[in-house]
Parts: sequence; structure tokens; C-alpha cells
Amino acid sequence: MLRRVFLVTILLAGAPLAAPAQPLPGQPAPAFTLTDLDGRKVSLADLKGKYVVLEWTNPGCPFVQKHYNSGNMQSLQKRFTGEGVQWIVINSTSPSHSDYLKPADQKAWLAKHGAAASVAALDADGTVGRAYAAKVTPHMYVIDPNGVLVYAGAIADKRSAHVAAVKTAHHY
Repeated sequence: MLRRVFLVTILLAGAPLAAPAQPLPGQPAPAFTLTDLDGRKVSLADLKGKYVVLEWTNPGCPFVQKHYNSGNMQSLQKRFTGEGVQWIVINSTSPSHSDYLKPADQKAWLAKHGAAASVAALDADGTVGRAYAAKVTPHMYVIDPNGVLVYAGAIADKRSAHVAAVKTAHHY
């Protein structure tokens, strides 16, 4: 019996761990705390009672460039932050990746493009990105005032990186 327990323990120790489940609309949004580009902490708990948009971004991504070069993303940011929505831009690019931007460089890129998010933060270790299963950019999430995820997915239906595609896209 002891030998079987030992063998099962050895087998389980070598088994791959299950990936965290992707949060789905209707479920509580995963809690997080990030540091914004100015070094201040921001957490989802602090935003309870407000709608929150999470926008995963990477300035090196052609799809992100499409939405920023067309003014689409900034237009949405201005519209919804003007209505009291908290819009958080999150960059989960690893510091070892060629697309990684230091906080000052990320801040400069957003300013150059006229971004109007409430908060911009780096998630360089990818903890928050993994919690939300954010895999592409831009990847969008909407959280309601009760902390429930109500949308997770693309910003629009056009998979083209061309700026002109923004005009004919169905925006989610």
C-alpha cells in the first residue's frame, strides 16, 4: 500500500498543473493590484461601484496601432471616461521581449497618441494577464459596478491591421 501511495505521489508530482480557468462573463472579475506608470498602486477593489474597462495593449502590435493611429481607441476612452467609466490600459509585455517599453516610454507613447485612459499600467510579470487569460492585443474586458465581468473579447470584428478597417468594423 505504501508503495502505491509513493508511486501515485511521484506520478502526480510530474503531472502538469492545470492552467487557470479563463474568467467568463457573468463571473466575478479576478482581483488585481497593479502599479501605474507613475508608480501608484491601483486595484480593482478600489474601483468597486464603477464600470471598469481593461484594455490589454502592446504599442508594437499592428492591431493596437490600427486602433490608435485611427483615433478609435482614444475616442472610446474619451467617451466612456467622460461617463465615469474607469479605463485601464495594461501592457503585459515581458521585459525580455523586444516590444517591452519602460514606464516612461509607455507613457510617452500614450501621450503621443492622445490616449485618454484613466490609468495606464505595466504588468511585466504577466500575473494579471494570466488571471484574465489575455492573449492578444487589444484584448478588452468590461467589469460592472458589482465586480462582475460582463464582456471579454475583441474590440471589433475586423481582423485586419489596416486603419481603413476601423470604419467598416462592427465595434463590440
